[in-house]
Amino acid sequence: MPSSDLVIVGGGPVGLATAILASQAGLRVRVLDKRRPPIDKACGEGLMPDGVQILSCLGWMPGPGESAPIKGIRYLDGGRVADAEFATAHGLGIRRPVLHRGLVEAARQSGVELSWGRRVTRLFEDSVEVGVECGKERINARWVVGADGLKSQIRRWSGLGGRSSRHRRVGVRRHFRIAPWSEMVEVHWADGCEAYVTPVSPEEVGVAMLWSGEKQGSGNGFETLLSRFPTLVDRLAGRPITSRDCGAGPLYHLARRFYSERVALVGDAAGYLDAITGEGLAVGFQQARSLVDALVAADLGLYAREARRLVAFPFLLIRALLLVERRPWLRRRLIAALAADRDLFSKLLAIHARQLEPADLGVAGVARLLGGLLTAS
Repeated sequence: MPSSDLVIVGGGPVGLATAILASQAGLRVRVLDKRRPPIDKACGEGLMPDGVQILSCLGWMPGPGESAPIKGIRYLDGGRVADAEFATAHGLGIRRPVLHRGLVEAARQSGVELSWGRRVTRLFEDSVEVGVECGKERINARWVVGADGLKSQIRRWSGLGGRSSRHRRVGVRRHFRIAPWSEMVEVHWADGCEAYVTPVSPEEVGVAMLWSGEKQGSGNGFETLLSRFPTLVDRLAGRPITSRDCGAGPLYHLARRFYSERVALVGDAAGYLDAITGEGLAVGFQQARSLVDALVAADLGLYAREARRLVAFPFLLIRALLLVERRPWLRRRLIAALAADRDLFSKLLAIHARQLEPADLGVAGVARLLGGLLTAS
């Protein structure tokens, strides 16, 4: 008999969320990760409102001074500014190590078996058994979940890997000791690069740069990229740097399917297009909840259908924004159109945050957006 119902490879936030929810549902869960907590990662560190709601269900929320509220999003491109607030609940900005420490403790209290510093070397799956190997240890389970990130080994070993992209997008992140000047996530646009500013505590902001091309080097180091945004240069001048630069990429990794017979993928391992919309964690938490529901029902097909629904609009929006990112003239028109029609921007943000359905935009909303693009200057 397998020692666990569920073996999760990858102990990041989405892997831990899956583990906690599965343990709450009565499953025996073991998490394996080659790293040790707290685990940091290059990301925007913003959590959408629905992600915050799931976080509260996991049995942990940040304490005073450990996070900052996020009320919406603001786009800035030269003198153009467009912003919108979330329709109902707020999001949350939080440093990744703070989030990880909290989820590790919540998983421990939920009865999850946590195995840190364990490198998984092989996945086995046949008609008789499924599991993984860690060196000489063979670990059987009813199911294996790959929550091992962008370059998922479980995705590759299970044959679920998908195609790559010719567009290479990469990112780097740094933190500064400064009181947030806004409760919005700010997206500063420049040709070929974006800067994402996220409040992560009452006295700290994170700045993430995304661009197309090669990884960070002499021609695209953080300081060089930051120099493209004079407003940010002025705001951050002389402010203490509170973290080491942390990079990631290339960002585009897709899976052909979300599962095989007894192996499922969740979070970045299940497919990732780009960080341009900033909702990776929230989607990952939603996937975790859907996956556990499917495991309890012993039908991974249920998870596949829900997972496809969860990423349908985000992937559509990501592709649209990447199209805009590669065409500065279109980007400027879009920001001008959103600035001129704030109600439309608010509705688009509510759909993006899963506070409204895409159908709520309606034909009239699409027409307003297209009309705004045509008339914007």
